[in-house]
Amino acid sequence: MLAFKVTTVGSSAGFILPKEAMAKLRIQKGDTVYLTEAPGGGYRLTPCNPDFDRQMALAEEIMHDDRDILRALAK
Repeated sequence: MLAFKVTTVGSSAGFILPKEAMAKLRIQKGDTVYLTEAPGGGYRLTPCNPDFDRQMALAEEIMHDDRDILRALAK
């Protein structure tokens, strides 16, 4: 388990990610991370945009369900 101490960053609050945490998340300086609610009432820090994942799942479903229509439109 990794622990982080909240510190002042300008007029806001933040925490510093050690190299070990950045390596596990596969992120680099300047990347965006998302704090999402996890099942069971906790939170999860992730580099994956949950809205993008949801949109891609919907697109894959549409492409699967309407593949004949999409093939006809591609001609």
